[in-house]
Amino acid sequence: MSTEISKAQDAVTASTVMRPSNTDGAKAGGVFTVVCHDKDGNFKWQDNFHNLVVNEGLQDMNTKYFKGSAYTAAFYFGIIDGAGAGNTFAAGDTLASHAGWTENTAYSGNRVLVNFGTPTTADPSVITNSGSPSVFTMTSNGQTISGAFLTTVASGTSGVLFSANNFSGGDKSVDSGDTLSVTYSFSLDAA
Repeated sequence: MSTEISKAQDAVTASTVMRPSNTDGAKAGGVFTVVCHDKDGNFKWQDNFHNLVVNEGLQDMNTKYFKGSAYTAAFYFGIIDGAGAGNTFAAGDTLASHAGWTENTAYSGNRVLVNFGTPTTADPSVITNSGSPSVFTMTSNGQTISGAFLTTVASGTSGVLFSANNFSGGDKSVDSGDTLSVTYSFSLDAA
């Protein structure tokens, strides 16, 4: 007589992988638009280009919004010289130290004040000065301009550099009497 022993066994393993569903984030970025007219008001060229918001600009935004310290609503445009072998921009650039590019000052007066309008309440929220472009009047012939920047001071290097970049379509030529109308649109998007 034989005896058989049988054993049955079931095993169930379960695990859950969860992704956080309530993550918050934000993306920010800006676009410059520069339009050039000659001394008679005739259109010469236009360029639209994205900017690099530098580390100093990001820190300044956080400090002013979340810490509420040393707030100023004054912003100014500067223009970037195109003479030389080309410009480079780095996240570590400041108004006092930006080895890859040079400011062009061949225009009347100081850097031009930016008059921003009211930001939109949509996502993204956009603020722009398109209703009141900032205008540079050039004072020298044969100048080469390669881009623009946004800062907190009308002159000098003691302010905050917020953003800068080159034109997307390469360097542009300007002459005495030409005007450069500069607008900037900055967007904050819930990511």
